[in-house]
Amino acid sequence: MQILGETIIGQRAVRGQGGEVFALAAATGEELSPAFGASTPDDVNTACELAEASFDPYRQLSDEQRAAFLEAIAQGLLDLGDTLTERVHVESGLPKPRLEGERMRTVNQLKLFASLLRDGRWHGAVVDTALPDRQPLPRADLRLRRIGLGPVAVFGASNFPLAFSVAGGDTASALAAGCPVIVKAHPAHLGTSELVARVIQKAARDTGMPEGVFSMLIDKDISVGQALVSHPLISAVGFTGSRRGGLALVAAAQARPVPIPVYAEMSSINPVFLLPAALSARGESIAKGFVESLVLGAGQFCTNPGILLALESDALETFVSAAATALADKSPTTMLTPNIHGAYCNGLNNLHKASGVTLVAEGREAEGSFQARPAFFRTDSATFLANPGLEDENFGPSALLIVCKDTADLQKVAAKFDGQLTVTLHFDDGDQAIAQALMPTLERKAGRILFNDFPTGVEVSYSMVHGGPFPATSDSRSTSVGATAIDRFLRPVCYQSVPDSLLPPALQHSNPLKTWRLVNGQLVKD
Repeated sequence: MQILGETIIGQRAVRGQGGEVFALAAATGEELSPAFGASTPDDVNTACELAEASFDPYRQLSDEQRAAFLEAIAQGLLDLGDTLTERVHVESGLPKPRLEGERMRTVNQLKLFASLLRDGRWHGAVVDTALPDRQPLPRADLRLRRIGLGPVAVFGASNFPLAFSVAGGDTASALAAGCPVIVKAHPAHLGTSELVARVIQKAARDTGMPEGVFSMLIDKDISVGQALVSHPLISAVGFTGSRRGGLALVAAAQARPVPIPVYAEMSSINPVFLLPAALSARGESIAKGFVESLVLGAGQFCTNPGILLALESDALETFVSAAATALADKSPTTMLTPNIHGAYCNGLNNLHKASGVTLVAEGREAEGSFQARPAFFRTDSATFLANPGLEDENFGPSALLIVCKDTADLQKVAAKFDGQLTVTLHFDDGDQAIAQALMPTLERKAGRILFNDFPTGVEVSYSMVHGGPFPATSDSRSTSVGATAIDRFLRPVCYQSVPDSLLPPALQHSNPLKTWRLVNGQLVKD
């Protein structure tokens, strides 16, 4: 499959007339061919009108038809073979083994939502049958199910060019919900985006989907993204990126005559609590695991462990020494884009200059232009509490250790944290009382709580939550990973005394889908 520098609007491939845009090689910053044509306001409008026209036909397709569409996308991604990984590698700088793993995660996400559709429980079907003889007032026949919100705008992420991009979790969950999708490709991987977009376009054609079920646009600046979010036919937005970018989209969505939800995953420092008994029992092994997690993917994970907390102790100093030794042996790796590398270096510079913060260790010196040198700093709780800037995310392989005087001090710092995607506790039997005291605070601070692990792996499953209170996300009630990600793009509809012939299949008296339903308060499948 060739990369032609085109956008995808329904079943057409067009060259945008909004000016030329180039993807860059992550390792060198040089322009990659071909040139891409940026989308225009007319392209945005055409894609939105096609999506709106396809919404009702698409959402009324059977669960099996939509599931087959998702599985066709998954197979198409596999069929691209090395063509896909080669382009992603050049555009992102990510190693090929990591990209093969990410491709399979993307495929598995699509298959998960196909399975969810076939299961049928996503409908959320509830039936309260009529009670005509109830006193003092009868009850009408009431039935509830969920339907898609409408066309969804998805913004590709920089750090996961497959799993959080054109065919990533936001797209998969929105399509599963019955919502057409318009993707705004991330400028860092335009070639990758076109390859994947063509896979989705072909899958839509091969499985008989309505034409406007999918489009992909390209921008030269922020205008296309802003126009997409502001367009009256867009009903929701999925975004993974910076806090500044996410808040700009939230503001645009709220400024519309009819505001819409923006599900933005933005920033998180993912605190790791090193509890005393755990440090005493296995401090050196925890240190090695921490360093591996810190440098994974050049630290460019939403769940990178950016903050550590511990009580003063000899065991802590053993941990620090082991972490310093392990980090000093780590080579720098290429970051996703020159801009991300520049922002990381600025963040390091701020930490080096911060009063009360000291450098513990650094990795080996960088050899390439856009490589991130890992770094580990430490401070005390008083300094951290007095300097809000120390809680800012530094996207890349750097972390800050906060040394606390006692458990009350630890609790005080924990209560001060902003919302997070994850919090982690390294725990042993002697840490029961501290952990139990921390748990209520941590439940309020994060979407996922881990014990004796590191947060940089996110499982695609039914129970996973990849979300959290602001600023981790713009809506703490949702997740962007896992089966319940579909909930973001659904809304409930109640049908009162509707004739059986006009009810959707999930609510008909005979339950032709044979799906689980809550009938008069009882969960049944008949």
